[in-house]
Parts: sequence; C-alpha cells; structure tokens
Amino acid sequence: MADSRAKLAADRDAIRDLLARYTYNGDRGRVADLAACFAEDGVLEFPGNAPVGPAAIAAALSSGSRDPRLTFVRHHITNPLIAVEGDSATARSYFTVHSDFGLDHSGTYDDRLVRTAEGWRFAHRRVRIDWQAETSLFRRMTTR
Repeated sequence: MADSRAKLAADRDAIRDLLARYTYNGDRGRVADLAACFAEDGVLEFPGNAPVGPAAIAAALSSGSRDPRLTFVRHHITNPLIAVEGDSATARSYFTVHSDFGLDHSGTYDDRLVRTAEGWRFAHRRVRIDWQAETSLFRRMTTR
C-alpha cells in the first residue's frame, strides 16, 4: 500500500513538473523545448489549430506574426487536478497570462498524458480561453 502511494505521489510530481516545463519554455520562447513535452503523436489543440507531433507543434507556434510590443509573458498555472491510471493520466488546470500591459488572458488546460521512455508527455493538450483583455497583445482567442 505504501509503495503504491509513493508511486502515485512520484507520478503526480512528475506531471506537475511537465506542466511547469511547458509553461517556462513557452514563456522564454524555447519552442523546441516546449514541443518536446509532447509524445510523438501528441496534439496541442488551441484556438484555430491542432498540430500533431513535436515538429508540427513547434512549427505552428513559430508561425504567424507577433505584436512587437509583446516582450514579457508569464503563464501562471493553478489548481491542477491530476488523475493517474497506470501509464495514462489526465490533468485539468486553470491558467492566467500576464504580459507587458498586465493581465492578458485566462483559461483552462485539459490534458491527457502518457508515460513514455522519456517520462510523462502530453498525448493531447486542449487550451481553452475563458477571458481576454481588450488590451491583449495576443490575437483574439476567446473560446467561451
């Protein structure tokens, strides 16, 4: 019983680490490192796109134009609910994003995760935007 609790705690900690690595790498513009958080057939579903696999995810996040005033981005993840079942898991988290002009947008991450030889990876991450400031430096993305 104690071994299974320790394994569950270790899995949940490794998943929280994955959530943080995705965020830190994205905020710092390390798109390849962010994309490496996904399984080989992992999907990043966000408003207007759903690339499959790390290479396609990196390409999608590197394409398009960016507001030149956007020089500061910080994602803050809260309240992750993590359920582990063997080599699969789900996670749901709230997030808020701050940019040069303050609070920019907020929403939820809905994740399906898979244990790989490299550790936990996203099998599917759905990004939903609940709110976006009128002064947002990001393209319009509200999905709810």
